[in-house]
Amino acid sequence: MMLTSRAGILTRKNNIAGKNTAAGLRIVPANGFTFVEALIALAVVSIALLALLRLQLLTIRIADRARVNSQAIFLAEGKIAETLALGYPKPGNNSGTIADNGVSLDWQVEVTDLRLPQLSAAAGAGLRKILVDVSWKQRLGRNHLQMTTYVARRDYIDK
Repeated sequence: MMLTSRAGILTRKNNIAGKNTAAGLRIVPANGFTFVEALIALAVVSIALLALLRLQLLTIRIADRARVNSQAIFLAEGKIAETLALGYPKPGNNSGTIADNGVSLDWQVEVTDLRLPQLSAAAGAGLRKILVDVSWKQRLGRNHLQMTTYVARRDYIDK
């Protein structure tokens, strides 16, 4: 007759090979983890999870920064397109603020005559510079994005 257990308790077995104790009882080793092994495994897993959590937070911060940068780029491109859609722009400044997705973007468009020392007065008279500056507040300070393009008067190009 043979009674066994996997929980590490005493079992009764017939003395066939002489491996049992004098009373016919023997100790069967437990097939599980000790408390210390379980604690060490738990500590290793918790450290790994903390590292993954930190990585996730960093990923969220980078994605948010990329989202705001994209909004600023789209705003600057839009303001340049608006200015060029009016034809040959007049010199001057224009500014405003746009709030989008919880971010306040301040923009300024500056149109100036382009004066280059290499060009004669007549040659430089038909060129204008369009500068768009977009700024927004982020954590410790303000970030800026600037885009510049140049436009020539139509009759200047045809000469």
